[in-house]
Amino acid sequence: MSSRNSAPEWPAIAEDHPINQLLKALPSLITAANGYNEVYGVTLDPSGPFTTKLILQKFLRANANDVEKAKTQLGETLEWRSSFRPLQTLDEKFSKDIFGGLGYVIEIEGVPGSENKKDVVTFNIYGAVKNNKATFGNLDQFLRWRVALMEKGIQKLKLNEATVPIPDYGEGHDPYQGIQVHDYLNISFLRQDPDVKVASRKTIDVFSKVYPEMLSRKFFVNVPVVMGWMFTAFKLFLSAETIRKFTVLSYGEELHTELGDDIPEVYGGKSAPLDTIGEQTLYAEPS
Repeated sequence: MSSRNSAPEWPAIAEDHPINQLLKALPSLITAANGYNEVYGVTLDPSGPFTTKLILQKFLRANANDVEKAKTQLGETLEWRSSFRPLQTLDEKFSKDIFGGLGYVIEIEGVPGSENKKDVVTFNIYGAVKNNKATFGNLDQFLRWRVALMEKGIQKLKLNEATVPIPDYGEGHDPYQGIQVHDYLNISFLRQDPDVKVASRKTIDVFSKVYPEMLSRKFFVNVPVVMGWMFTAFKLFLSAETIRKFTVLSYGEELHTELGDDIPEVYGGKSAPLDTIGEQTLYAEPS
């Protein structure tokens, strides 16, 4: 694929391969996004280096190799990143009183069934929310914090250093995806806070559009048994491919059966607590 100390090379593909078709559209997409050319920390180059093809492949896989749909989604993603500037959120300092303890990123080994040596796991701890209004009421602030957490996880995937190509749609595993855990311990599913609903819908809407193919699995843990119906109903609105990535667990300690021993003891693993081993977004010092 490439010699040592040289740039990695993508396997030879036909001129009309979907990647090359999308590559030809790249200059116009970048122009339409006011010249913005970065996705997930990778600078997109119309000359088609390895990492550019890696990103294009993600958008193609997300759209079952439909070049037009992939082009539309990539264009919308570039335009969103141009205006939102998600990489800047990694350097922003958020209120620790509001967001402290709500999200962590860890790297683990030994995930059952995983082909990766290491996997990146992002935890969302909803029970750590101290005040719904403060956390979810300012939608822009919440979204910037949530994007910062997502980008921190993506940073751990080191897409700029990738050397293994992503297979074509339907032909194999994408090694550059993270795992997400949503922990609902001490959360009442019956209490429908309007601020939480709005923030959740907005986050799902944005992330589904601009972060395609970035998650391999999504776990919902500490979900009350009686609320299982809600997730069953939720699946009616999702594609089979998306549903395949979802797992609902009623008890947090069951998570180790899915992710192995490198996760904290509270999830059945053998590692220290998240606030010891996990990375968070940056926080401003309390005044």
